[in-house]
Amino acid sequence: MSSRVFVVTGASGILGSAVAQAAAEHGARLALIDFAKAPPAAPSGPEVFFQGGVDLTDANSASAAIDAAADRFGGIDALINVAGGFKWEAHEGGGWETWHSLFLMNVQTAANASRAAIPHLKRSAAGRIVNVGANGALKAALGMGAYAASKAGVHSLTQALSEELKAEGVTVNAVLPSILDTPTNRADMPKADFSAWVQPADLAAVMLFLASEEARAVTGALIPVTGRV
Repeated sequence: MSSRVFVVTGASGILGSAVAQAAAEHGARLALIDFAKAPPAAPSGPEVFFQGGVDLTDANSASAAIDAAADRFGGIDALINVAGGFKWEAHEGGGWETWHSLFLMNVQTAANASRAAIPHLKRSAAGRIVNVGANGALKAALGMGAYAASKAGVHSLTQALSEELKAEGVTVNAVLPSILDTPTNRADMPKADFSAWVQPADLAAVMLFLASEEARAVTGALIPVTGRV
């Protein structure tokens, strides 16, 4: 991955930070994008370009951020769409706003960033898009209707883009994690077996393989990464 340019959205979050750190350790140049204005704790340096306060639900903002990343490094080799959100809510008594906001955070961000990145990825010798779906979208549980529906949209976006771009040599894949081991999830489920959950670094490793030149034969895949859940 040395010298390949990776754009990571949602880079200030737990998973985005893990992806960025792992990519940096492999020598990638990083364009990190987040709605939050504070940069991730690591990595930093001349090969890291952080853009905060970017609303990826807005197509123009997404395009400006992606183009700025390409201008900074002279191109883009991989787009890793981590930006997204979650809310548990039963359908009865819930609001339409939850469905709307989760669609924007999970589907629209990935769609906008991908649309902006495609022209740059086509110019790469090994263009890659890696999305984050959800194993829970394969069979939604109680209170997961809006979230699962939005992540199912990410799955369909992944498959449609893989067909659209395969003749151009750009691969598009998604990982489908179960429960990530994060402080928030531990607080929400204090009695769970945390050791069964997926470590962010382990999910990041799968994502970086899909973003690598060696993953040229994999496209349109929805890859479960479920630990022992």
